[in-house]
Amino acid sequence: MDTDEQSSSRASKQRTRQFGIAETVIAEGTVRIEALAERFGVSVMTVHRDLDELENQGVLRKTRGQATALASSLFESNTAFRLGQNQADKEALAHAALDYVEPGQAILMEDSTTGIYLARLLPARAPLTVITNFLSVAAELARESGITLNLLGGQYYGWCDATMGGMTLAAIKAIRADTFITSTSAITDDVCFHQTQDTVLVKRAMFESAAQRILYVDHTKFDRRALHALLPLTDFDVVIVDAATPAEHQRRLRQKGVEVVVAPSRSRTGTATSSAGRELSDFGPDRSA
Repeated sequence: MDTDEQSSSRASKQRTRQFGIAETVIAEGTVRIEALAERFGVSVMTVHRDLDELENQGVLRKTRGQATALASSLFESNTAFRLGQNQADKEALAHAALDYVEPGQAILMEDSTTGIYLARLLPARAPLTVITNFLSVAAELARESGITLNLLGGQYYGWCDATMGGMTLAAIKAIRADTFITSTSAITDDVCFHQTQDTVLVKRAMFESAAQRILYVDHTKFDRRALHALLPLTDFDVVIVDAATPAEHQRRLRQKGVEVVVAPSRSRTGTATSSAGRELSDFGPDRSA
C-alpha cells in the first residue's frame, strides 16, 4: 500500500471512529474518556484528539476526564455531522420520497440532511420549483437548469446552515406550495419533536403552506427525545420509514390511520433491496453521495 492509500485508510478509520464516539456519547449523555479509549481500542491521547475535533463541530463538550453530548433535547449537532449519519437509510428515504414529486410542482424543503440526498435526485423530476431555507439544499440545486430555486430570507444559523426567524416565517406564509417534504429530530408518543422552537415554527409554517405533506424518518428517530413538539404523525399525508424501522412501530401507526411507506434498503451500487436483501427494481437515478 502506497503512502496516499495509507493516508486515505487512516482518515477513513478516523472518521468511522469519530462517528462511533459521537453516537456513543449522544446515546449515553456522558462517557469517561478512558472508557471510550477502551471501547474503541485506541489510546487516551487518540480519543482526546477525536473529541477535540468533535467539540469543534459542536457535537459534544469535552471536560476533565469525560465527554458530554450537546445533541440533546436542547441542541442539534451541525449539518456536516448529521449528513454523515445513517447515510444509506437517508438515501433510501430520499428515493422513496421522489415517488411523490411530479414535474411542474413547487416543493418546500427545510433543513433536514435527508433533504440533501433528495435534492440530488430532484433534477430527474424537472421542471420543478424548490423553495427552501436550507443553504445546503440550495447549493445542490443552484446550477440545475430545470430547477427554479427560491431562497427564503431571514437570520442565518450556522449550526443548521439555514435561515429562520420572523422574516423566514413571513416569506413562507406568503406562498402556497404543492408539497412539503420534511424530517424530524425525534418521535415521542408518535409526535414529531425538535430541539429548538425556531425550527418548529418554520416547519409548521411550511406544513400549513403546502397541499401535500410528507414526513420521512429513519428508525433511529423513534429512540430519540427532543424538547419542542411539532405535529403528530397522523397529520401527515404519508410517513416514509426505512427498512430497519421495527414492525411494531409500523403496525401501530397504520392502526392509527397513518399511510406508512417502507423505503427499500439500497446497496452501495444504488440498487434497491428489501430488508431481507432481495434485489428490487430501482426507482430513480443513482446519484448517491
